[in-house]
Parts: sequence; C-alpha cells; structure tokens
Amino acid sequence: MKSLFVCVRYFLKLEIMSRNGLRHKGSDVVRRLSGTASASAPVVSIGTHDGKFHCDEVLACVMLRQLPQYSNAQIVRTRDEEILKTCEIVIDVGSVYDPVNFRFDHHQKSFTHSMSTIHPGKPWTTKLSSAGLVYAHFGRDVLAHILDMSKDDEGFEQLYDKIYEDFIEAIDAVDNGISLNEQSMRYKVTTTLPHRVSYLNPSWKDKNPDAWPAFQRALALVGEEFFDRVHYYADDWLESFNVVREAMDSRFEVDPSGQIVEFVNGGVPWKDHLAKLEKSLDIETPILFVIFPDEKGMWRVQGVPVEPESFALRAPLKKEWRGLRLKELEEISGIPTIQFVHANGFIGGAAERESVLKMARESIISAKTEFKNKVN
Repeated sequence: MKSLFVCVRYFLKLEIMSRNGLRHKGSDVVRRLSGTASASAPVVSIGTHDGKFHCDEVLACVMLRQLPQYSNAQIVRTRDEEILKTCEIVIDVGSVYDPVNFRFDHHQKSFTHSMSTIHPGKPWTTKLSSAGLVYAHFGRDVLAHILDMSKDDEGFEQLYDKIYEDFIEAIDAVDNGISLNEQSMRYKVTTTLPHRVSYLNPSWKDKNPDAWPAFQRALALVGEEFFDRVHYYADDWLESFNVVREAMDSRFEVDPSGQIVEFVNGGVPWKDHLAKLEKSLDIETPILFVIFPDEKGMWRVQGVPVEPESFALRAPLKKEWRGLRLKELEEISGIPTIQFVHANGFIGGAAERESVLKMARESIISAKTEFKNKVN
C-alpha cells in the first residue's frame, strides 16, 4: 500500500509540473543536487522557494541531504503550493510550521520559535530560520551520521550545542533581520557566510537569470564550510575540553595566585572551555593569563578575554612593553629571552618558560595597581 501511495504521489508530481510548464530543460524548479537515484527508487523531494536564495535554506538543504532518507533528494525551488504539496519536506516557504507534516517555514506572523522553545532548557532565544528549524529537528541525526557517533556518546550534546551557538545561530539572526547589537557598528563585516551566499545570486542585470547553477555553487560553499566546522569542533574543540580542565585544576602549581593557566603541550582551543569551566567550577578569582609553547618551541603568554569572542582583556600585558621587540624590550623589561609583546598587549613571547611566567606575573601586578589607582 505504501509503495502504491509513493507511485501515485510521484506521478501526481510529474503531472502538476507538466501542467505548469516546469519540466523543460533549464528549469529551476526540479533538479538533482548530485548523484543519480536508481530507476526503481522513489523520487524524494525537498521543497524550498525560488527566486533569490539565502544562506538559511541552502544550509537546511545541505543538512537534510546528509540523512539517508534525503541523500538522493531532488531540490524543488518553487512557490507553487500545489507542487510543494507533493514534496516530502518543505523548508523556508509556504507559511506553515508543522513538523508532523514536515513543513518548516518561519516567515508567518504566528511563528516565534527559538531553540529555547523547541528544546526547553536550551538558552538561545534567537528566532529560528529554516536552518535553525532543520537543525532543531534533525541536527542530532545529521551530526551522528557525519561523525559516525552515537547521540549517547560523551560530549555529543555539548557538540550539538556548540555548532548551533557558533555556526547556525548567526545565520538564523541574519535571515530574521536581528542586529548583532543595538549600537552603530564601527566597521562593516561583509565576508560572513550569509554575505558570500548572497553574492552568488545572479546579477540584477541578467534579463534571463538561471539561478540553479548559482544555487549549486551555494550548496557547495555552505556544505564545505559546515563540514569543516563540524569536524573542527568534533576533532579539535571537543577533545580540548579535558586538556583545559586538567590545566585549570593544576593552575595553583603554576602560580600561587591561581590566575595563570599553563598548557604544557601547546596551545589548544581554550577560550570557550575556560569561560564555561570558571562558571561551572565556581571559580571566584578570575584567570588572567595562559602560557604555552608554540609549534616552534617558543613560549607564549596570552591574556584572557572578557568574553571568548571579545578583544577586550581582563588584564593586558604591561603597557610599557607593548609594541616592543627583542633587545629593546629585554632592556626595558629586564626579562631574559623576551622576544615581543603585541601592540595591543594581548600576547607576547619569550624563548623560555620562566620568562613568560614572569611576564604574566608582572602584568598581573601592574593591572591590579592600575585598577587601584582608578578606584582611588
């Protein structure tokens, strides 16, 4: 009975498309993203809108096509409701959010969902786009399939959260017109993934635009970036959590203040982990610097930012050292083997561990003195 229903739906789809003149060569309505389904396999379709494409529905299509049930799906780009009714899943068009019937649009006035409403307990309140909707409902399956992981594996949910927070939430916000902040921006950022996808659309000067080749390039661009980010967070970022935790547990062995953390095996992705561990471990005295050897054996000292993505520091390296290098810096600082301090004071280097440790200690004293002077 199920196979009969699939066949009927398939032929209905062909009839509707033929009636609307949508089967001719060059049409942007139905084309296969990649690969070829067998002649006997039922045609599965992902429906989305035609016209100008955006990052959210492109990413939604990329994610869906990682799942076995949509791996050979055709992309149907149309606003014709009769055609959309023949699709197995519809995203970013149709003014309907109905996960039971696989309809995932967010443009209707009644739609107010965020990750926090679909998954109670999650902290994010940004209104979802089609990318966020697909991730909310299918994201765990997508990650499990890409990474060959079980959803019960240690760290899996942490990874799921991280990819939403650092990759998808911004796409949701941009598509819904949510500003990054309420103040005027000091400079423009036009190289984000949504920007790059937007630039791939056909030119306004094209009298007969064929959006499909451009849509394919967008799928490739977004797909590559999504896969790279997923593997980075799974292979590098997630595995660094225990390294950061162990280093924080040992910080009093590095310095009695507990404000300097050492990564003995080199720099790791530490900023997110450190900020969250400080909260979860109820660390009251803030960590101000980290030290570590780089890939060439030089030692680095780096200031801890106020927020993981912030350029503002809890305590910078000493003002007198900033922008100086080598002999001049060594003479002013009195620290052997010191090599450089960045002009903004966020990082410095020396040939020996004891030297960067001294740089951190003296900078902590300097920051505390400066703070007292401001208060008084």
